[in-house]
Amino acid sequence: MRKARPGRGREASAALSFVVLIGVLSLFADMTYEGARGIYGPFLATFGVSGALVGFVSGLGELAGYGVRLLSGYLSSRTGRYWLITGVGYVVNLLAAPLLALAGDWQLAAALIVLERIGKGLRNPPRDAMLSHAGTVIGQGWAFALREALDQTGALVGPLAVAAILYLGGSYHLAFAFLAVPAAVSLLVLLQARLRYPNPRSMERTGEAFAQKDVGSRLPAAFWTYLGAMMLVALGYADFGLISFHLASETSGSLIPILYAVAMAVSGASALLFGRWFDRGGMPVLALAVVISAFFAPLAFLGGIGAAATGVVLWGVGMGIQDSLMSAPVAGMIPTTRRAYAYGVFSACYGVAWFVGSWLLGVLYDHSVMGLVAFSVVVQLLAVPVLLATRRAAGG
Repeated sequence: MRKARPGRGREASAALSFVVLIGVLSLFADMTYEGARGIYGPFLATFGVSGALVGFVSGLGELAGYGVRLLSGYLSSRTGRYWLITGVGYVVNLLAAPLLALAGDWQLAAALIVLERIGKGLRNPPRDAMLSHAGTVIGQGWAFALREALDQTGALVGPLAVAAILYLGGSYHLAFAFLAVPAAVSLLVLLQARLRYPNPRSMERTGEAFAQKDVGSRLPAAFWTYLGAMMLVALGYADFGLISFHLASETSGSLIPILYAVAMAVSGASALLFGRWFDRGGMPVLALAVVISAFFAPLAFLGGIGAAATGVVLWGVGMGIQDSLMSAPVAGMIPTTRRAYAYGVFSACYGVAWFVGSWLLGVLYDHSVMGLVAFSVVVQLLAVPVLLATRRAAGG
């Protein structure tokens, strides 16, 4: 029987504890901003805007949020100030959502929606780089999936709380104001995480083969191939703001955040399932997840409320992958010192694709819902052979 390496159990325990603490931080953060995101569409609709504008605002928020990750990732890798940049991002992200309670026109609402996405963009590359250090000990797929599962627990509770407020007769503004409570708790957990783990990089397992590669100043070919695949997924993926805008004409306003909560629950469960599976099966597992989620659009936009609910479930599967497992392959391609930078580059390009896709899907919605559905499904399925090509480019 092979003996465990001395200290390996303590390393795994510390890494797991760190991931769980970051997960709890994400839980309360998601209660805040996902509670808000679940009603972005119908809230904007109260100002009489078009579907194209909803798609534009949603896409612009993602573009700004993902674009700022390039700067965030570069600064994190350059300066090593992972906690500082992560903290600034969380503060911006968590304050913007409750401030929507003060929005009296669509212009201010749109600005705060975009600002919330910028805050999330600032924090993600350094946070993911810190998580990847723990992932070298407990598995990259598991580390990112476990954080995502806790994250999505908050994304379930937040929209349900908002739905309860609306159901009881509260206004959208009151719902946004309530979100200041989980925002405050999240910032307290952030402080606790910073004090307990001042240097997460110390958890990095230096024996990993990829950490020994000298890739110089260039990111490897496998990285760019993988990025191309995920950009195709982003191009065809509708933001929930557009889905909720569509559903606002089909059902009551209080049901929409409940459907969003269901999507978040599915997202967390799928992240755990596919995260564990990815550590064993690699890129084909991610390709399978893309195929499964690609068919959310015809159900969400062409059927009745029952079909739409099924479409939202499939949409949740895809978001679970994009919000968690999508980051895991990057950690296996890039050495420690350049990982935050790689996450920034990846996120910026992904965000451009999301923006273009969201805007285009919004325009298609105003002119041809069938065209929206066809574009969404076809573009996402085109990503599957590219994902499998990534495996070949990586030599695995």
